[in-house]
Amino acid sequence: MPVQALSTAFANGAAPSRHAGAQASSAPAPSATTSHPILERARATAQAQGTPYAGGVTPKEAWELFSSGAAALVDVRTAEERKFVGHVPETLHVAWATGTALNRNPRFVKELEAKVKKDQPVLLLCRSGKRSALAAEAAAKAGFTQVFNILEGFEGDLDEQQQRGALGGWRHAALPWVQD
Repeated sequence: MPVQALSTAFANGAAPSRHAGAQASSAPAPSATTSHPILERARATAQAQGTPYAGGVTPKEAWELFSSGAAALVDVRTAEERKFVGHVPETLHVAWATGTALNRNPRFVKELEAKVKKDQPVLLLCRSGKRSALAAEAAAKAGFTQVFNILEGFEGDLDEQQQRGALGGWRHAALPWVQD
């Protein structure tokens, strides 16, 4: 289902999609000159806190930016996480780390450069917001000027029972996602 259709369904109160079949595709690149109030707030907060990349956004803010075409969304989790845990439809994928040992992907920056422009707004998503923050820092050091971390990630933080999904994150916010 195209992002615009998902956005419309979600805005009309539809439950998040959990069905297989959505294919990730490269959405049109957002304009490098696009200035969105969410991104401006995130940038101002990041500057005040000394964050080494453009800033952080909540999952709901990320959905607003992505579904409106104001930013690209890149999932930096492993291919296995995307397949078995779920993913946001129509997103790009560049793994920050690979395998069960989560070894850092030495080609991360080159792979990111092949999928998005260095001056376009890019949102990075991982499980909890920690790996995507590291990926955002590496991207910023490589010259990406509008790279933002999605705070809380796809699954959020661990709860008292050491489980994810109840404390923040994309899925907890009831945003669209699919599972293979």
